[in-house]
Amino acid sequence: MSGEVKAIFEPKSVVLVGASDGIREGIVSPAFFHSLVHNMHRFKGKTHVVDLSGKLEGAIKNLNQVPKGRDLAVVLLPSKLVMKNWRNLLNLAIKAIILVPGGFDQQQRKELARGVAKRKVCILGPNATAGVINTSKGLYATLERGFMPSRGGIAVISKDGAVGMAILDWARFYGVGVGKFASTGDGVDVTEADLLEFLTRDKETKVICIYLESVRDGRRFIGLIREAVKKKPVVVMNGGTARDERDKIFAAYLKQVGAIRVGIVEELLGVADALAKQPPMQGDRVAVVTNASGAATLVVDALSRKGFGLAELSDKVTKKITGKYPDINIADWVDLGIGAKADRYKFVLEQVLSDHGVDGVVVMNELKLSFLEPEDVQAIAEVAEKSKDKPVVSVTVAGGACVLVREAVKGKNVPVYDSPEKAAQALDALRFYGKTRAKVEKGV
Repeated sequence: MSGEVKAIFEPKSVVLVGASDGIREGIVSPAFFHSLVHNMHRFKGKTHVVDLSGKLEGAIKNLNQVPKGRDLAVVLLPSKLVMKNWRNLLNLAIKAIILVPGGFDQQQRKELARGVAKRKVCILGPNATAGVINTSKGLYATLERGFMPSRGGIAVISKDGAVGMAILDWARFYGVGVGKFASTGDGVDVTEADLLEFLTRDKETKVICIYLESVRDGRRFIGLIREAVKKKPVVVMNGGTARDERDKIFAAYLKQVGAIRVGIVEELLGVADALAKQPPMQGDRVAVVTNASGAATLVVDALSRKGFGLAELSDKVTKKITGKYPDINIADWVDLGIGAKADRYKFVLEQVLSDHGVDGVVVMNELKLSFLEPEDVQAIAEVAEKSKDKPVVSVTVAGGACVLVREAVKGKNVPVYDSPEKAAQALDALRFYGKTRAKVEKGV
């Protein structure tokens, strides 16, 4: 790879190159170019729009009119027009170029690679159809309107544009905060490994998520993951490997170096959300706190399937809880009762987390057939944010109620799930990363 990956994620100036209507040398939907220009209105730096059709008001009509030394160019042109304008584009001394469309043949790809090697500019793509996002900078260089996720500490690298957009869509749906996103496409220059190396050093990124279909340099990629997990979790989802013996080998390598492997988009986001918001788990003992006893049974079953044991509260903690709230029942789980409100949740959760026999907590909060309101759940978030060594995850099984709870704790460091299975999966990932960090600290 040539050039600076930093210019892809953190440009101070961006050039958008496309056409506002059809072009004879090839068709790239004008609607996409209009969406790209619209999306970049949020960008905090300088934006130059180049419309080769010459019809977009306020746009530059020729590449030669663009000031030299810009940081990033986002190119939305068919392959023939890209190659026709390639020399002019390189002469602008741009640090990084995102080639959004695909359709480049082998000879054209070689020419692209030769050009960047000489000019020390890096290329993301071709076929980087989902583009690049940096929520902290207002950088939204992608073709779909309304896909900007909320700001957060998760970075996403996706080989495929459609899968990448699916990840962003689910992130918006679940309220999962994403800081940086990049679609690598065909990877003639910048690869997933290059982006991984940059994000490992990036202070804003707390968790790195990667969707793969193939790896160009497996040895380097695995080595970079090994280094990354010393600082932050890495979650990997890879496609195109069903019933492939090589997949088993690759999975073994991922586990060996400390990456967390998932199978579907929802799992990727659920796991990443927990890893970004909660501390690693140091053991297997989970306390369950609930206002719905029946639903707690489902949580216990899900935890058991992941190999967790139920924590037994000490006599000291038990007496503190029942001394203040005599109607609370403590057995396999802590049953707060249907009348539990914020004050009860807060006090009990603080006591449970203080118990040395507890490694993590699942809080079941049901709004149906109880007196609990969504704003009461904010107390859980407040306590969870103070817990530095024991993770807390929240579960609300009813779909509509879960949406209300997520909205109530939006921006807080507590992950909220709509099923016990997802909560157990999140704790499993936190436990795995806890073991990984322990090995790192021991130098294993």
